[in-house]
Amino acid sequence: MKSDVCVADRFDREAHLERRMLEVFQANAQPLYYFLLRLTRGQAGTAEDLLQETMLRAWRKLDDLPDDTSTIRRWLFIVARHLAIDLARSRQAKSEILGVDVSWASSPDDTFETLPDRLALHATLRKLTPEHRTVLVELYYRDASVAEVAARIGIPEGTVRSRSFYALRVARGILAEADARS
Repeated sequence: MKSDVCVADRFDREAHLERRMLEVFQANAQPLYYFLLRLTRGQAGTAEDLLQETMLRAWRKLDDLPDDTSTIRRWLFIVARHLAIDLARSRQAKSEILGVDVSWASSPDDTFETLPDRLALHATLRKLTPEHRTVLVELYYRDASVAEVAARIGIPEGTVRSRSFYALRVARGILAEADARS
């Protein structure tokens, strides 16, 4: 009887892990694939291989990954980036031996280094109220002045300043909370 309970517990645990991995895959596979496609300069097969290896590493670390989806996504992108760099370095070393040109496989520039931060910022913006998000996007992404934002969305300049102050305060709290969890 006791062995039946252990088998049932193990089956439940495996089923839970499979469901969780499926959720991680469904939530992240497509953006991760496009990221890898850019890193491999359009080589779909290589991007697919790197995606598969990234997901395999996620499967192996599934118990250690936090429940927060943005933290998982950042982790996946970092792992994928490291795998792409390792592949590029490996190909570069082989090209020196074999005389094959793999200059396309250069290391990613700062754009990819900042991608996890940009993803975290995007997730944070989604958590803000529409009013706060609109003001921050206008001020910081579109580089508009307070007067321009006020005119565009039809509110007083003082309201723009107030919303931006509170929006930034809430955003800092969300980001600090995310950092504390990771």
